[in-house]
Amino acid sequence: MMKAKTTATNTKVSAFKPDVIRDFTVAEDDPRELMQFLAAKLPDIKRTGLKQMLAHRQVKAGQSVVSQFNLPLEPGDTVSVNLTREFQEFQHRRLRLVYEDEHIIVVHKGYGLLSMAGDGPQQQITAYSILREYLKKKNPANKIFIVHRLDRDTSGLMLFAKTAEAKEALQYNWNNMVLERKYVCVVEGTPDPAEGTVRSYLLENSRHEVYSTDNPDSGGQLAVTRYRTLGTNRGLSLVECQLDTGRKNQIRVHMKQLSTPISGDRRYGGHPSAIHRMALHALTLRFVHPVTRKDMHFTSALPSSFTRLIGRQFK
Repeated sequence: MMKAKTTATNTKVSAFKPDVIRDFTVAEDDPRELMQFLAAKLPDIKRTGLKQMLAHRQVKAGQSVVSQFNLPLEPGDTVSVNLTREFQEFQHRRLRLVYEDEHIIVVHKGYGLLSMAGDGPQQQITAYSILREYLKKKNPANKIFIVHRLDRDTSGLMLFAKTAEAKEALQYNWNNMVLERKYVCVVEGTPDPAEGTVRSYLLENSRHEVYSTDNPDSGGQLAVTRYRTLGTNRGLSLVECQLDTGRKNQIRVHMKQLSTPISGDRRYGGHPSAIHRMALHALTLRFVHPVTRKDMHFTSALPSSFTRLIGRQFK
């Protein structure tokens, strides 16, 4: 009887090849068209190779993937070239990429999206899970760290860290690293006075509702909100709030304390809103970069729904 031969085959799994990205900043004496700039910065790559890289979406100008070889450049512009593969473009209807480098990501979070999962089902879609998936597609070893949160129904700017080093620098020095955090909200009524500072101590009850007290011995966390009224109409006011501290639900509680709850914030005294959301938006985020120490300043647009709600525009 003949014995059947068995052959063992070793299937080799190729190791993931990480992106090799070269970043350049356009100087005064650099060429002002993209192809000429790339040829000057990457002399070892032939012109046909550079054209292929543009066609294969391996070149970015600023935060955008570009393919136009004669794209005009200005001093200070940044150009990035992925020598390994095409850039993974970030696209999601509820989260928009504002800025990314090797250490941090700044995004614009839409309302209705959690910052990260709480005690509920862990498969919830959150800002954290969306960014994690995006970075893992680039490289399975990539990580993402949350350094602060926005409430589910608050829209606007959020900062994430991509390295443990950046996370630790931001979290341990948050009050010194964050130079400015401004929010805008539409409130019911008009704050009196129209401009001022709310200073109190915030605590949380068993129902996870935050409440305010003036008692410094209460065990609560000090919370300071500076505000100014930008305008009023239809019994509503557009209010700008600047945080000196960043406590859970701080602005929402302080607006309730002024007897002008945020429109749509039913948890803290507001009525249902005509725009079907809580009218609170993280408008400005300015901070010291945790690694480069540069001054990073980002501003988002006022949601158009706020203008519709209050019935007029304000500067």
